[in-house]
Amino acid sequence: MRIMESTAHEKGTMAHTLTATPVAARAVTSTDDRPINPRVVAIAALLLLGGVVYLQRLVDWRHAALYLVGALAGVALYHAAFGFTSPWRVFVSDRRSGGLRAQMLMLALACALFIPLLASGTEMFGQPLRGAVAPVGVSVVVGAFLFGLGMQLGGGCASGTLYTAGGGNTRMVVTLLFFIVGSVVGTAHVPYWHATPSLGAISLVDSAGAFGALGMSLGAFAVIALGAAALERRRHGTVAPLRGRGEDPGRWLYGPWPIVWGAVALVVVNVATLLLAGRPWGVTSAFALWGAKSLAALGVDITSWEYWSTPGRIASLEAPVLTDTTSVMNIGILLGALTAAGLRGRFRPVWRVPIKSLTAAVIGGLLLGYGARLAYGCNIGAYFSGVSSASLHGWLWFASAGIGTVAGTYLRPFFGMVVERTPEG
Repeated sequence: MRIMESTAHEKGTMAHTLTATPVAARAVTSTDDRPINPRVVAIAALLLLGGVVYLQRLVDWRHAALYLVGALAGVALYHAAFGFTSPWRVFVSDRRSGGLRAQMLMLALACALFIPLLASGTEMFGQPLRGAVAPVGVSVVVGAFLFGLGMQLGGGCASGTLYTAGGGNTRMVVTLLFFIVGSVVGTAHVPYWHATPSLGAISLVDSAGAFGALGMSLGAFAVIALGAAALERRRHGTVAPLRGRGEDPGRWLYGPWPIVWGAVALVVVNVATLLLAGRPWGVTSAFALWGAKSLAALGVDITSWEYWSTPGRIASLEAPVLTDTTSVMNIGILLGALTAAGLRGRFRPVWRVPIKSLTAAVIGGLLLGYGARLAYGCNIGAYFSGVSSASLHGWLWFASAGIGTVAGTYLRPFFGMVVERTPEG
């Protein structure tokens, strides 16, 4: 058996589906014809329930809540096949814009909620709310470019790698492992890159006020969505509507979902994270922490690295991993995706991966991890949360990662990877 190199998550049709493998087609079906795998669902449910009880008793209720928010993200990402990698590549290669337009809808909804909250100085559960605002500079340009390149070779973004690995895609487990390696290597070089030329952190809320920031953001989303649709119409004569998988509302539990459902669900996830954690959703800082803890366990004096020498990061290294909210959410995403894969009968790992594809996964994972550290985050922490927070660095990340996506799209055939030319959603 071999994984059909689309690669799974990127096709927009469920990354975790191991296409063209007889095993993947054999699913346990329920009496109402919805495919299920009861054993996988039961294991995932027990792990989720056990995690909630553990976090509630030994950490706090907020960590338990964020764990469930992460699980919701995993279910939504899996059922809607909502990624960032495939939509950008399909637009580059074939001008199909559905996934890109869905992202603009997601960002518009998030900005409409984030900007008023952040501008008002609201406190929630005794803590102030802060946006994902980071410096605009060379580090973001280089890091986001590497991340965009890594997305196309590795086969997923940060959230995409998590949900596809959790859903049973063995190739993406390799990408995830090297994502972690690249992240911790990136922390060794971060001081150099963050010292490169920068304009500093620029918040559109501070520069133009809440109404100005919201107006500029919504205008930019509209321009991108309309421009992408115009290019699709020029190429194909029509624009595919934002619908697709799972038009039956009764399939909300089993999936698949329309892509719009995924966009709305991820907004809910990010707003819930902001309210519970006091800051927006992020993913990759946990990967760096996991890698650093692993090196420390092997005897490496990680605190001698400048990045890990601050009191806050030393405390993170010394504390149990489940006290880190980003780690808790990432584990929730993995288990949420596992649950969704079980509900669809799609958890059927295939362990044989073509060597070229495996090589691309290793290189892509390293680029993803390294790039995310340089660019102050990934497609979630820098792009989704940054743009939603009206941070200019989020827009710079979007542009630079887009260029990396173009380069990665044209490199894929060298690794035997297909460049899709099919509509999304």
